[in-house]
Amino acid sequence: MIKRIRALLEWKQLDSDQKQKIKAISILIGLPVSRPALYLKALRHRSIVAEKKLAATESYEQLEFIGDAVLDLVVSEIIFKKYPDAGEGLLTQLRSRLVNGGMLAQIGRNIRLMEYIELGDRVKNQGVEYSESVLADAFEALVGAVYQDHGYDICRDFVARLYHQFVNFDEMVSARDNYKSMLLEAAQAKKMPAPVYRIVQESGPGHEKVFEVEVRVNDNVLGTGSGKNKKKAEQVAAQQALNILKNI
Repeated sequence: MIKRIRALLEWKQLDSDQKQKIKAISILIGLPVSRPALYLKALRHRSIVAEKKLAATESYEQLEFIGDAVLDLVVSEIIFKKYPDAGEGLLTQLRSRLVNGGMLAQIGRNIRLMEYIELGDRVKNQGVEYSESVLADAFEALVGAVYQDHGYDICRDFVARLYHQFVNFDEMVSARDNYKSMLLEAAQAKKMPAPVYRIVQESGPGHEKVFEVEVRVNDNVLGTGSGKNKKKAEQVAAQQALNILKNI
């Protein structure tokens, strides 16, 4: 009863554009919205805070924090149940790939989240809402809003539905030994630039050539590897760099 009264009071405070947006968001997430202000906040880019003289906590960044934690737990549950025989290493790798910025942005694009992000006038028409970081952050904030509005169980079902709809889990498992992809994901998670690979030496006759490759992250050499072709050498270097990057 209290929840319904609060929802009604919040609804009356919205203007017509906000009401239309909340109706659209409800359809988007497939759930009723009882706390409209949460969802407006979850999709409010920081560029509009100063413009409208709002409190610093009124952008999506605060809800992004709780959404990040909820996503970690929900995704951990999903893969733990889906792969009961998997070891901790594989589960950890899978979770890392399933909650990184690229994956969250991909889900955000799939549900057309960019159409609901509120931007300040100074950044409109610059494609900000299509950027990977903004889509990932907004998706985390949306998950945080659903959690705050409906509680963990409903939020878990919401997240699981999206992941099962848009993610090929078995394909990700089969690609788990792609160390170059894993290194890229780890670098992105730490807000570092993409790894750069360079052949530093070629040796041996033409039919038995050996390539030595180094990989740099943030302009630091984190790994070297050798192999009979460039791709194999890069994978060895990436595996070495990944082990180092995890401890940075």
